[in-house]
Amino acid sequence: MTPAKSASDRLGALFAAIDASDTERFLSFLTAEASFRFGSAPAVSGTEAIRAAVGGFFTTIGGCRHSIARTVMEGDVIICEGDVTYTRLDSSQITLPFTDIFEMSGELISTYKIYMDIGPLYN
Repeated sequence: MTPAKSASDRLGALFAAIDASDTERFLSFLTAEASFRFGSAPAVSGTEAIRAAVGGFFTTIGGCRHSIARTVMEGDVIICEGDVTYTRLDSSQITLPFTDIFEMSGELISTYKIYMDIGPLYN
């Protein structure tokens, strides 16, 4: 399997965990010391802080579904862009674009940055 194919498969599994609102499975893709930043929110670091941030976010939505349009690898950095369709708690839906940057440590993510405007989800 090529590194690009392996990374693409791994990202598919990561986004499946997110789309299932499975915080523990999501955490299994990150190093114990990982840094995580979602949009303009301050970065959080470490398993417990990320668990609280991600688990808390999942309680504010009814669900989500990611569609990846493009993935680029450069050394130990993976960049992906796509759209995420959120289901709000009132069952309405909104689709928003995102770009994620992953800094890898072996097969695990050491830095995860999500670039998107999450504001429309809550408007």
